[in-house]
Amino acid sequence: RFYFCFRSASVCLSLSISLQTEIAKRLNVICAQLIPFLSQEHQQQVVQAMERAKQVTMGELNASIGVRGLPPLPPTQQLQAQHLSQHAAHGLPMAPHPSGLPHPGLALGGGSGLLALSGALGAQLASKDERAHLEAVAAVAAAEHHRGITNKIILTDHLTGLLTPGRELTSAVKMVAYESPHPHMRVPGLPASLQSAASGKPAYSFHVSADGQMQPVPFPPDALLGPGIPRHARQIHTLSHGEVVCAVTISTSTRHVYTGGKGCVKVWDISQPGSKSPMAQLDCLNRDNYIRSCKLLPDGRTLIVGGEASTLSIWDLATPTPRIKAELTSSAPACYALAISPDNKVCFSCCSDGNIVVWDLHNQTLVRQFQGHTDGASCIDISNDGTKLWTGGLDNTVRCWDLREGRQLQQHDFTSQIFSLGYCPTGEWLAVGMESSNVEVLHVSKPDKYQLHLHESCVLSLKFAYCGKWFVSTGKDNLLNAWRTPYGSSIFQSKESSSVLSCDISPDDQFIVTGSGDKKATVYEVIY
Repeated sequence: RFYFCFRSASVCLSLSISLQTEIAKRLNVICAQLIPFLSQEHQQQVVQAMERAKQVTMGELNASIGVRGLPPLPPTQQLQAQHLSQHAAHGLPMAPHPSGLPHPGLALGGGSGLLALSGALGAQLASKDERAHLEAVAAVAAAEHHRGITNKIILTDHLTGLLTPGRELTSAVKMVAYESPHPHMRVPGLPASLQSAASGKPAYSFHVSADGQMQPVPFPPDALLGPGIPRHARQIHTLSHGEVVCAVTISTSTRHVYTGGKGCVKVWDISQPGSKSPMAQLDCLNRDNYIRSCKLLPDGRTLIVGGEASTLSIWDLATPTPRIKAELTSSAPACYALAISPDNKVCFSCCSDGNIVVWDLHNQTLVRQFQGHTDGASCIDISNDGTKLWTGGLDNTVRCWDLREGRQLQQHDFTSQIFSLGYCPTGEWLAVGMESSNVEVLHVSKPDKYQLHLHESCVLSLKFAYCGKWFVSTGKDNLLNAWRTPYGSSIFQSKESSSVLSCDISPDDQFIVTGSGDKKATVYEVIY
């Protein structure tokens, strides 16, 4: 009888510890879900409180809950109890994150891998009725997750002033990517040993060394934290252009958006809420030819438009009715991309014959051509100091040009056509979007690079935020991805209804505009 009683007590204790450990793991996920929704100041406070909670001793725990004379636990169980104590004292009755992914910035050292909750997050332990409600909500969330509904988050927390109990948030975007926005994704062509990061989740960012060795990237703790790093983005406007939107740009004032489609550019005022209709239409090129790029000068008075024609149109927007004030004609049948020098005196056009044509905007004359690409030059960006030009081509190469000496400085060869690229405004890094679906981030002076695998089809456009800390890419897979510079930790992701062909970011990094194959443009507000 003694042995039977002892074994029964041992089993019950083991089950109790296992149950508490599972509860702590779920609360760990809840914390990871909640923290990105807090302000930057509150995020720091919460992380500090969690670190303090990790240091709670058994004596402090017993004193706080009014228990005396508990026998000491073995070291492993004592460590678990120290973590679990705060979970028990400050429960958060809400469903787990649908993706079940921890925030990479909250990974803790040690064997337990648990997060302790602080009093700053606290409410009292849920009653039996609340716990029953929690279990029901969790079951519903799990069922929704298995049906693939990943953009609904049910929050039933009691954080004063943040969210109301039971509030259901249905986001306009599929946000927030933590460690892997695609938990079941496998990267084609990679060995199984590289498919998972240290956490066991499928890896999507890889560091490629000079000798070609690929290793999953361990993201730093502050990858998604800190000033200038978005938490997510929400859709605020849909602009029904009426044709496939191949080019978009947003004004420095963030009041106007320009969308380029077949034969025209439409101008939209997004300063006011509500449904939108274009305030102007600029008829460019031939009616059946698509606009491929449009660039606005910072003063908002001049718009340059290029596309499936040998002529670039320069529009004067300062007049009561916008008008063409000049046309620039080259020998190439089409322009795929445009860039403007930092001093706004020179325009660069990527031509379908592979040449890069340099135009003097003041005199409206052709001053130089860079020749090197053996197929169409598809994308372009310029360094902030105006000394270097980067171009990508359908010949599978990225080239760097010295604008002072007029010669090619570098050439990077790839196994895929280059569809998009962007140069980091703070220097050092160049991001390249490829037909193969990869995004590669190259160091401009070292052989190191990162290879990012979240797109499932060709990467059609790419743009750096002006602060340089993050960038976005869009693809034929309908996705808008936001990445941390340079290692590519996924910040957020939005799934649109059709291929996303073009994108732009406002100069204050507060808005993102995309153009898509379903004949509309979408304006997102970036939430920090």
